[in-house]
Amino acid sequence: MAYPNNEPDDLDITETSQTVAAGQLRAFIERIERLEEEKGTIALDIKEIYAEAKGTGFDTTAMRTIIRLRKKDQVERQEAETILDLYKAALGMV
Repeated sequence: MAYPNNEPDDLDITETSQTVAAGQLRAFIERIERLEEEKGTIALDIKEIYAEAKGTGFDTTAMRTIIRLRKKDQVERQEAETILDLYKAALGMV
């Protein structure tokens, strides 16, 4: 009489599947960890560039705004500027 859950072949397949899944999970985790390290290094590099720009007299707040705007396409940028102008007008800032 065969017991499907207790046969050596079934146990080997289950253990192999778990080992493969654990290996894949470990690989994903390690890749993410490496990217997180790189992200931290890049963030420090960006911070240093802003400090350098500030040291030469540039307004880093304005630079950050320009960078944020450059990430948007022209239509998104115009829409955001229109809304900002509307809000400024509503508050009597124009």
